[in-house]
This record gives sequence, C-alpha cells and structure tokens, in this order.
Amino acid sequence: MRLSTAGESHGKGLVAILEGVPAGLNVDLEEIAARLAARQSGYGRGGRQKIEKDRAEILSGVRGGVTLGSPVALFIPNLDYANWEPYMAPEGCDTETKKLTKVRPGHADLAGVMKYGTEDARNVLERASARETAARVAAGTVCRQLLRVLGVEIAGYVRAVGEVSDGKEYSFDDLKKKSPVLSMMDTELEKRACAYIDRCREEGDSCGGIAELRVKGLKSGFGSCMTYREKLDARLAAALMSVQAIKGVEVGLGFAAAGKRGSEVHDEIYYDGAFRRKTNRAGGIEGGMSNGEEIVLRAAMKPIPTLMKGLGTAEYPSGAPARAAAERSDVCAIAACCEVLGSALAFELACVVCERLGGDTVAEMKVRYGALS
Repeated sequence: MRLSTAGESHGKGLVAILEGVPAGLNVDLEEIAARLAARQSGYGRGGRQKIEKDRAEILSGVRGGVTLGSPVALFIPNLDYANWEPYMAPEGCDTETKKLTKVRPGHADLAGVMKYGTEDARNVLERASARETAARVAAGTVCRQLLRVLGVEIAGYVRAVGEVSDGKEYSFDDLKKKSPVLSMMDTELEKRACAYIDRCREEGDSCGGIAELRVKGLKSGFGSCMTYREKLDARLAAALMSVQAIKGVEVGLGFAAAGKRGSEVHDEIYYDGAFRRKTNRAGGIEGGMSNGEEIVLRAAMKPIPTLMKGLGTAEYPSGAPARAAAERSDVCAIAACCEVLGSALAFELACVVCERLGGDTVAEMKVRYGALS
C-alpha cells in the first residue's frame, strides 16, 4: 500500500492518493467526515477552524461505495482559497503581497528557503503546514475501515497537555468515553488543562502535549526480526514521527524502562490454551513483531511554533533582526493531533497487514487473517 498527498495550506485543496486498497471494501464517507471534523476540534484551536468545514470527495477507486482495487483518490477543498486565490493561484498570482521573509523559529521556514532556493518562506510553509494532515486523516480513515473488517481497532486519547498530565491507566473500551472537549479521560484534569491553555493564550504563548494510541485485535507475527527495516516498532514510530510537531515516540513503557530493573520491565508468559503475557510493558511488540497483546504507543507534540507574541528572528536573506510574523494559529492542537496520529498509525498498520496477508480482495484477506493463530 502507498499513500501520496498533495496540496498547499491556502491552495485550491488537498489530494490523497491511496494505492493498494483491496477490492470489496465498503467506504463510509460519513466516518471520514466525522474524523475530519475531529481533526478540526479541541480546546485551543485557532480561527481557521471556523472557516474550513472539511469534507472529502472521492474522485476514483470507488464505485457504489465499494473499492475497485484501483487507486483511491480523495479531494478536500480549501474553503479559504477564495480569500487566497489572488496570492496562491497556480495559473498566475501576486507573489509579493503575502511574501514572508521573517523566518519563524520552530518552522520549516529557514531550512526550507535555503534548501529550495527561494527568498519567500511562503513557498515552504504552505506545504509544511499541518493543514496537509487533513488528507492523511481522510486516507487513514479508509485504512481504519480496512483494519476493522479484520477485527483490528485503533483508539487514542490525550494523556497530557503542557504541565497537566494524566498518569492513570485506561482500558481500550474506556477510551470510547473520552471527552469531546480535549480528548482527555479525566474531566477534572481536563478543566485544569483548559485553564492552562487559556493562560498560554493570554500570554501570547502556546503549548503541546502527549497522545496515547492503542491497537486492539492485531494478531502476533506482524513485523519482522529478520530485516530491521521491517521491525514493527520502527515502522510505527516512523509513522507517528512523520506527523508535524511530533518530537518523540514511546512504545510500551518507553523511556521509563531505562530506569527500571529487568524484572520490572519484561512481561512474563503463561499458557492457558494460548500463550499470553501477565503484563503488557512491552506495548504489544517484542523483537520487532506484534505479540498479540494491545499495541501501546505515545507521541509527544511540541508547542505550536507560531506564537502571537512572536519570537526573535532574522530577515532572510539580509539577516536583519526581526520579530517573527504571527500567522493565524492555534494555542494548542494536541486533541487534533491525536486524531491525525491515529490515521498515520492506521495507514502504516494497513501496509504491514497487506504485506503479510496479500490478496486482491477484502474477502481473501479475511480468510487469510482468520487462519492465523
């Protein structure tokens, strides 16, 4: 399976092309719309979310709501393009009025203008923007639907917002009850998190957080210990790290394992007609392969780098001191990021599953998956 996305933040729209989807999958457009809406939600979001009401249109690969086996192409129009057409139209536009030379710390601006030989950071930021993730959510939802046919489900919640952290553990089913406000589980902690976001907003600042992702129903043996590029934990970590603003990924105990003894880290095995583990500190992955337990991943999102108070920077290419421009931005987007991370995870898992099972149709894949222990 392969996913390509295209489009700029203020361009005509976003395109996702998903290759390798087997024939016979029922595609639920309403779920795609719901997940796109979830990507735009969460306490701390900025003004653009009031403009864009994302909805995906299927351009190809589906007939009568069912995949054909050909590439699935999805299009999400940017409603804000009407305001930006004079400055973004590919056919010809004014490239000076919205020119950005005060390169912003924490963004792709400076490295991008140097790499691509331009003096206008807009040529970089329009593509580097997290707006691109709408295309990945649309495609990732199709992948979720494929995995669901096999009995594999993905869920996630916000574990921390800035300095407010939830150290409790929750079951997979509990995660269905997460709050719509900030995707947290503990309502009291969520109130504290919202207050923290408010303080950041008042001070012209921003904050990040930690999202936890779970995968339930994946059988053992996905991934490999034989070739290291196929290690499941490496592939899933890379998928999460590919999401904008993610600076760290943990599997299972993650970094906490380094401070514990082996007896406190490794999961003892028992047999009751099937091999099982007494704990799940490994996060469902051992030796680069799924072990049949729930997969547990956490991703750390850095604070939004566009601050309303602006950060010190320099004009490019002159080097003159400047204050970074404050494009319309969020204060905190960890709830939205949680949705994006789930979609990125769904795509990579679908790739791993399709590689092992093969098959041109969903029916073939179901039979092959059912035959696995």
